[in-house]
Amino acid sequence: MSYEIYKIMHLSGIVMTFLALGGVAVHAINGGTKTDNQGRKLLAMTHGMGLLLALVGGFGLLARLNIKFPWGGWVFAKLVIWLILGGIFSVFLRKPQVSKPLWGVLIVLFIAAATLANYKPF
Repeated sequence: MSYEIYKIMHLSGIVMTFLALGGVAVHAINGGTKTDNQGRKLLAMTHGMGLLLALVGGFGLLARLNIKFPWGGWVFAKLVIWLILGGIFSVFLRKPQVSKPLWGVLIVLFIAAATLANYKPF
């Protein structure tokens, strides 16, 4: 596939992931629980598909940019961010009292990932 297709796939995955995390975060901040969230299934599917698209698109971009293993540290840092984004969904559901601080964490993670991708600092 072309570079452009992988980039669209990667960016679509990022948008889907953050859309789902935003939805579950707002529900938790408003006092909602896991059991009374009628959109939980849709949010979980969007979150999972978004993570998959972001991962496949990201590795496709690495291939198209001819970045071969061993990758730079920035790739591993982005993988750690991806893992955190994968697990944080359940934190919103199980610990709604930390939802407000986690909202800020999501913003910081996005900025960190974007900075790593654009500048490849290490």
